[in-house]
Amino acid sequence: MTTQEIANRLVELCRKGDYETVYKELYSPDCVSLEPKGAMMEVCNGLEEMAAKGKAWNEMMEEYHGSSVSEPMVADNHFCIQMTMDATFKDVGREKMNEICVYQVKDGKIVKEQFFYQLPQQ
Repeated sequence: MTTQEIANRLVELCRKGDYETVYKELYSPDCVSLEPKGAMMEVCNGLEEMAAKGKAWNEMMEEYHGSSVSEPMVADNHFCIQMTMDATFKDVGREKMNEICVYQVKDGKIVKEQFFYQLPQQ
């Protein structure tokens, strides 16, 4: 798959909430995930650590209110999207998140993702 095809497929699956397929179909097993400094898991190496991060994220969520995913912007082997989410988190309350997600593609798979967002006030 080209970077554009991967970007389009990621957007399609994220809009459906099918993150399991996103990781199985589009990610390299050795991918790296980076969150902002101070986030719960700033760096994850490989799909196993990313799955643990996803599980912890879901366990923190009390109620999901909605989300959106922009069209991708592609440049060579990178692409980015904007994601928004409105959710209520345990011990934090309701938060509206807005983030830029940047992805690097190599050999037809996502090898790196990095998220840019403001951490919720605690």
